[in-house]
Amino acid sequence: MSHTTSPSTHRRYGVVRVCQEWDLSRSTFYAQPGRRVSPPREPAKRGPKTAYTDEVLTGHIRQVLAASPFLGEGHRKVWARLRAQGIRTSKPRVLRLMRQADLLAPSRLPRVVGPRVHDGTITTERPNQMWGTDATSTVTVADGAVTVFIGVDHCTLEGIGIHAAKRATRFEALEPIRQGVRQQFGAVSAGIATGVQVRHDHGSQYMSDDFQAELRFLGITSSPAFVRAPEGNGVAERFIRTLKEQLLWVRTFQTVEELRQACLDWLHLYNEQWLIERHGFRSPIQVRRDLLVTREAA
Repeated sequence: MSHTTSPSTHRRYGVVRVCQEWDLSRSTFYAQPGRRVSPPREPAKRGPKTAYTDEVLTGHIRQVLAASPFLGEGHRKVWARLRAQGIRTSKPRVLRLMRQADLLAPSRLPRVVGPRVHDGTITTERPNQMWGTDATSTVTVADGAVTVFIGVDHCTLEGIGIHAAKRATRFEALEPIRQGVRQQFGAVSAGIATGVQVRHDHGSQYMSDDFQAELRFLGITSSPAFVRAPEGNGVAERFIRTLKEQLLWVRTFQTVEELRQACLDWLHLYNEQWLIERHGFRSPIQVRRDLLVTREAA
């Protein structure tokens, strides 16, 4: 338009007059032709350039998942294992790449819950303050249905004991507690575990006179969760979920004894190598060692 000649003056209108009539700045006017000539820029990632392309980083993620002794680890633990290998990246990027490559484990949909009876916290600041115990069931080829009892420390999330039995009696339910007492205190004797609380549900094994009497003998305080409030025993519930996903649901066992030995082997692997996010992606054994060193230094 600025190059158009006026029919009355036979002179060009000019850029200034055209911009005044169109209510535009001259910088905007001069920028428009350049935009039409220059090709559009391809979108690129903002910020500093990473040392690993998406394809290379996805390959490293696959190697981490293949080398891990556990199944279905999420993007946070994959990120932590990459970081331990010196591969620096971000959690959102690992999540995006795992989602694109279909490497994420299936997850359950959130459920709507009502008002909670338990509205506090059950984690502790130091080991051997509170242990959680619970039971689950599985099936063996030769012996049929079997019950697996577990014990877990609420601070370190360390498995303190595990036991598989054909009959789910109150005496079998005590075995993980006895294992924990022997491991942490060296023997099973009167009052040796004074100061420890055991969180359990209202199952018949745990509320029985024999179970409660054994706890009192050891000096352990019984701490039953609220009725119909599984979150009150959430540490043991979460431990059982891990046990199912990593062992009970992925292997077939012929006998109770085979299952019992496999549970003990898995518990050792879990305590040594399972990564706990709230403890900075350290294993339960490492958390206990670090807490003991801190207490001795204090």
